[in-house]
Amino acid sequence: MTLRNILLGATMLCAATTPAYAFAQDAAAPADAGTAVDDTDYGNDIIVTASKRSQTLQDTPVAVSVTSAAQLEDAQIRDLIDLQTAVPSLRVSQLQSSANTNFIIRGFGNGANNAGIEPSVGVFIDGVYRSRSAAQIGDLPNVERIEVLRGPQSTLFGKNASAGVISIVTQKPQYEFGGSAEVTYGNYNAITVKGDVTGPISDTVAFSIGGSYNRRDGYAQDLNLDTDVNDRNRWGVRGQLLFEPTDALSIRLIGDYDKIDENCCIAGNVIAGPTVAITDALAGGTSIDRENPFSYDVYNNFLSSNKIENYGGSAQIDYDLGNLALTSITAYRQVRADTNQDSDFTAADLIGEKSDYVDIDTFTQEIRLTSDFDGPINFLLGGYYFNEKVNQQSAIKFGDDFRPYASALISQASGGAFNAAQLEAVMGSANGTDYSGQFFRAGDGLDEAYKMKNEAFSIFGTVDFEVTDRLTLTLGGNYTKDRKRFSTNVVSSDVFSGIDLTATGGRALTQQFVSTQVGGILGVPGGMASAEQVQAFAQAQPAVFQQIATVGTQFGQLNSTLNPADVADDGNDFTVGNPLLALRPLQFLPPFLNVPNAVESGKTNDGDFSYSVRAAYELTDTVNIYATYATGFKASSINLSRDSRPTAEDLPAIISGGLGLPNLVSGSRFANPEESTVYEFGLKGQWDVAAVNVAVFKQSIKGFQSNVFTGTGFALANAGKQSTFGIEFDGSVRPVDGLNLTLAATYLDAKYDSFVNSAFGDISGATPAGIPELSLSMGGTYTHEFAGGTKAIAHLDYSYESPVQIVEGLSGFPASVAQNLKREVNSLNASFTVRLTNGIDVGVWGRNLTGAQYLTTIFPAVAQAGSVSGYPSQPRTYGGTIRYKF
Repeated sequence: MTLRNILLGATMLCAATTPAYAFAQDAAAPADAGTAVDDTDYGNDIIVTASKRSQTLQDTPVAVSVTSAAQLEDAQIRDLIDLQTAVPSLRVSQLQSSANTNFIIRGFGNGANNAGIEPSVGVFIDGVYRSRSAAQIGDLPNVERIEVLRGPQSTLFGKNASAGVISIVTQKPQYEFGGSAEVTYGNYNAITVKGDVTGPISDTVAFSIGGSYNRRDGYAQDLNLDTDVNDRNRWGVRGQLLFEPTDALSIRLIGDYDKIDENCCIAGNVIAGPTVAITDALAGGTSIDRENPFSYDVYNNFLSSNKIENYGGSAQIDYDLGNLALTSITAYRQVRADTNQDSDFTAADLIGEKSDYVDIDTFTQEIRLTSDFDGPINFLLGGYYFNEKVNQQSAIKFGDDFRPYASALISQASGGAFNAAQLEAVMGSANGTDYSGQFFRAGDGLDEAYKMKNEAFSIFGTVDFEVTDRLTLTLGGNYTKDRKRFSTNVVSSDVFSGIDLTATGGRALTQQFVSTQVGGILGVPGGMASAEQVQAFAQAQPAVFQQIATVGTQFGQLNSTLNPADVADDGNDFTVGNPLLALRPLQFLPPFLNVPNAVESGKTNDGDFSYSVRAAYELTDTVNIYATYATGFKASSINLSRDSRPTAEDLPAIISGGLGLPNLVSGSRFANPEESTVYEFGLKGQWDVAAVNVAVFKQSIKGFQSNVFTGTGFALANAGKQSTFGIEFDGSVRPVDGLNLTLAATYLDAKYDSFVNSAFGDISGATPAGIPELSLSMGGTYTHEFAGGTKAIAHLDYSYESPVQIVEGLSGFPASVAQNLKREVNSLNASFTVRLTNGIDVGVWGRNLTGAQYLTTIFPAVAQAGSVSGYPSQPRTYGGTIRYKF
């Protein structure tokens, strides 16, 4: 029996016999959608609005997991990165900076490392879409709940999300004066301060204001710079006004500002390649901690920086028209992310600058009309408008050590025939150019500027038809039109990357042969005659020189092309036929063909109609089932990076049109749209002391947008199709008063049905990397009330992910290397809180108490063939908290 069959049988048995737990409410709910739910109160119906109308959880036929405010407090979940320990279907990976965080639901997700790629998982905060991770990861005061809606959400959200939605809800202002204050201190000198105040301004106006400050010393040590790194430094404020001039009208205004200024994120060495000896020599000692990523000891030559400003405002208007409710949400947001990283992750100054400044302005408008008729038919009809401008300035520049580093690599590749200076002389002679001191010059590289404007609108809605008192059919649709315009202004000052080594190879090799032969005859030290010496020899001995030149020309012609046998063998361009071709990896900053041009318009224009069909049936008063077929859509993503290249279809026209540049090859300017589908069967039950959620699904995305780091850049490509069969179970039971036990489990069987043009060749049939087959989250909370009302609350939760291959492949390595690099997660969190009757909580907590160590992401080391780097998981953290609520 397969693991799938075992889990399917066990899950359906649990669904029939074991109580389970799940709360669900929606971020885009009307302002009066209810208050936070006491986690210990399982006897009452829980009102949710995940379907954009008020229903009980049991009646809401949507696969959704919700983490309540109490759970966030008990588990010390500080941000969305921590949230994955409570939601097994969610994975969150922070990459090279605080501004690059990737969210994955059910094995689908992308969007980091490129401002032109919208995420497949949409993040909404109080109903407002946050389009990039830099606008999503800041701490929020007074969070009421965080919801994870799984699968494509096309007919409920105007902004289509092909993989799922993370919806964060903060508490609205109250008409009773109250608030809270919290201070936390933990290891690594961590200090967190949070507070909020709410109350009435008048009988019809209420306010709330909250703020947070979150800092921590770095848990890693940079031994070269003698400082701690991977610190935390964030603060933010958020204010709200609630106007309710009549019983029918509600206006909620929200304004917020948050700032991040951190040193992030360290990468440890996983595999030490042959270049480490060179970087050690250049650094004058240790340049990396070899193959020890969990030492949290790193060696850089400058501190990486992450400065993010995120601010904006929104206005939500709800108007009650009797049997109809009108909702409008208007929002404007700005994100400024300024990062610079020592991206070679060594003490040698190879990459002196890798900076990105991204400026994103977003305006959104959503309007919905929802019915509440007594009859069998009800509907939701909405419209959504999205307008975004992205401006990005980036740079990658050689550091002071790159020239000697490249010189050593050139000497190795040429068998000692060249160093950087000799290569300049030979190529200068071959091309008639003086290259002296120009190859790999410090400060040379790429200066990049990108602009993109995205304008989109959608019309969406659902219709519910109550066939009987127990059976409801729902039809939904979403038509989306998405237009993008983009332009680039990228200039390369890297002289070496602008040389065509194939065309130059014959001339350079001929020149090398002649110089060597003449130098040998003349007895020149070093063996190579200068151009002046060759010219003088030709004049003095023309007959001998002519013989040498003839043989040299034949030598150059024979060796200036690729070796066909080698190409047929393994596709490796670095052949002995032309040793100069072995230097191509050093040409990773070539001249850039900017867009728009005579062939490429720099525009995309996408349109799509997504829909859903669902049947929900009430088996009993406590058990409901539903079946859903739904589709989703995500528009084209733009490759706003130095790795943007003309498509293979456009390249011939570009070359024939005279737009060709040295070393210009095909690649991707943009990725085509994603189209997702899901078949899902769900069961929901709720009893006095328990509740249950089960979902069995088959979900797929055609054209999944893959963005993979290759060591010198990113490869953006569409997979033909990626699909996942999955089973999700989450539940809780209260066996005795005061004790609540929870279990959530996700089984995923994922594969690439078709992915021919991946960065690692045809990987059709392979399992997508980073998606564990089995994920578990289990926990327990025990509350004991003493005489007089004081409570003691003990909480324990454990998360597990089965071993999984971290990446599909590693450029320059055999497939077996990537297959053997796996991640397994075992993480234990705990807290103990004493809740006094005067509103004061005093508690202690710990996260990752087992000290679990795993690599979140691995990648080929930047410009260091044979080495692999990786981002290690966070170490054990612990501390104490004092909280006061009034």
